[in-house]
Amino acid sequence: MVFNTAKVSTMPNKRITTVDKVFDAVDSWKEFKEDIPSFLDTSLQSNSLLEQMNTTKDVSDYLWYTFSFQPNSSCSQPVLHIESLGHVAHSYINSKFVEAGHGSHDTKGFSMDVPISLNDGMNNVSILSIMVGLQDSGAYLESKYAGLNKVNIQCSGSNTYDFTNYTWGYQVALKGEMLQIYKEQNLDKVEWTEIDDSTNKSLTWYKTTFDAPVGDDPVALNMSSMQKGQVWVNEQSIGRYWVSFHTPKGNPSQTL
Repeated sequence: MVFNTAKVSTMPNKRITTVDKVFDAVDSWKEFKEDIPSFLDTSLQSNSLLEQMNTTKDVSDYLWYTFSFQPNSSCSQPVLHIESLGHVAHSYINSKFVEAGHGSHDTKGFSMDVPISLNDGMNNVSILSIMVGLQDSGAYLESKYAGLNKVNIQCSGSNTYDFTNYTWGYQVALKGEMLQIYKEQNLDKVEWTEIDDSTNKSLTWYKTTFDAPVGDDPVALNMSSMQKGQVWVNEQSIGRYWVSFHTPKGNPSQTL
């Protein structure tokens, strides 16, 4: 016997980090808010809800579903009902953020019932469906689906508008992704503004600059103050983060 793999004893390894830089100066940040597309803005349209992965072709995690409609006067206390096969959905009515929902680690599908306000005339509904990664192995991969599979608006009483088989418009990816504004040469393609103090931070890009820490130690970003998104440093994607999604023990799976 050269080495008994059944009897390996190791000392516990603990990661120790030291804060080197704190990005808490508001004036050092700029932001760009994503445009919320309407049905008229879309070039891809269909009379049904399209499956997300077949539509995005792995170009982006993000797919916009949009439609326009005009309710009759009898629709009071409307509720937007969304059923998704996963993973995340953000809903907007007339370009205003309403609510977000997501599945779980074990159950990707979910549903949302969101009270909304509608105009007397034409209304635009935009729903952003988001993937959190694709399964890369296993049986029946071709039967895996994502994206919306049922949408309706329920009014008080028995009146319901069913939009599952309706004329939908689609936009693949976010504007910032398509313009690649995380690259230095493309930063001027959008208008960056000062950080505002509004509570609606949905779909916002942030940028700042900093000097590299001194030394050769590994460097990590602490994302514990953020919620969900992606990060680029020097035009290189360092991946997705989802700090607001907690483990069964109530903690983020990763903050660094």
